[in-house]
Amino acid sequence: MAHYHATIDSQRGPAETFDYLATFSNAAQWDPGVLAGEQLDPGPVRLGTRFRLVVPFLGRRLPLTYVVTGYSPHRQVALDAVSRLLRSADRIEVTADGDGARVSYDADVRLQGPLRLLDPLLRRGFRTVGDRAAAGLASALDGRPRGVAGGPEEPGR
Repeated sequence: MAHYHATIDSQRGPAETFDYLATFSNAAQWDPGVLAGEQLDPGPVRLGTRFRLVVPFLGRRLPLTYVVTGYSPHRQVALDAVSRLLRSADRIEVTADGDGARVSYDADVRLQGPLRLLDPLLRRGFRTVGDRAAAGLASALDGRPRGVAGGPEEPGR
């Protein structure tokens, strides 16, 4: 499994920051590793809302359907995607920080089936992918990354 964590400051307020991130299709605007994104269910984001993101994977375009599995308005959103190739879990928490907000972003990706043998390679590359996404998110939020950490599963997680 590959794990990535980033903490990012936002110049936007907590509610605006959260709404932007909870609408996960917006990842196509800030994550260079996302080729396209769309919200599949109408209305505001809530438990069960689905998003389709298209990402490059092994030289192909891989559509992933993320489902909101945890939701606390203007505070926390959890999204999970499962395909025959991988499982992805993203957890985003937004807290007030002065006039802006602080974002804590965790992502875990686990390869499925025979591809699990490639997990060590995934862990190495995931740091680079995550750092690019964190930089893009900081730019979109007119903020800056406070610190990033990636690589193998951290102790105690």
